Amino acid sequence: MEKLQFKLDAFEGPLDLLLYLISKHKLDIYDIEISELLRQYMAVMDAADTTDLDAASEFFEMASRLIYIKSAALLPKHEEADELKRELTGQLLEYQAARRAAEKLAEKGRNFKVYVREPTEIPLDNTYRRLHPPEKILDAYLGAVGKAKRRLPPPASAFSGIVTKRVVSVTSRILFVLKRLHKKQQSDYLGFFESPDRSELVATFLAMLELIKAKRITVSDDNRTVYYKSKLEK
Repeated sequence: MEKLQFKLDAFEGPLDLLLYLISKHKLDIYDIEISELLRQYMAVMDAADTTDLDAASEFFEMASRLIYIKSAALLPKHEEADELKRELTGQLLEYQAARRAAEKLAEKGRNFKVYVREPTEIPLDNTYRRLHPPEKILDAYLGAVGKAKRRLPPPASAFSGIVTKRVVSVTSRILFVLKRLHKKQQSDYLGFFESPDRSELVATFLAMLELIKAKRITVSDDNRTVYYKSKLEK
């Protein structure tokens, strides 16, 4: 925002002007006399060059705010005026603190120089200087050995429950089905699946699929009876 130029000073905003008036006329910032502050403020506004209304709009807004606070203070119940005064005091204190911080930073910025130093090389020391009880070292060793063992292939005994099961071939079950049907020409479908061995059951089912595909056997529509091919040819 462009600064509003006055005859004596330049102020960056209405709060800046209010702080200047409070300091100049030694007013109490914690208990502002709104009437006196408004009088001084309007005197500065009257003497200012306000041809640029866009730049002066903030100052006019603050003037109307001060007038409203003064009007509220004249009412029998002036609680609103007290609240507005406290709000204005808080804003002035915050602005004052920010302006002081900005001045300090600006002062440091004028005298501040930057120096860059290369990182210092630290010699590498691989000597292990910690002390451990013997049992801790033993635990660490046993733990390392255990991890090494876990990386080894599992022993054959770990697969004993898998590879030792009887493997039933589909070919053997094809012969079983054909022999059974050759004698009777037909048989109950569920009768082929009475074995408790899962491998045998699976092999029997696959064998029957192969025989049906080869048109050596057929199954009734109700899936209860299996017929041999020679029975169909008759």
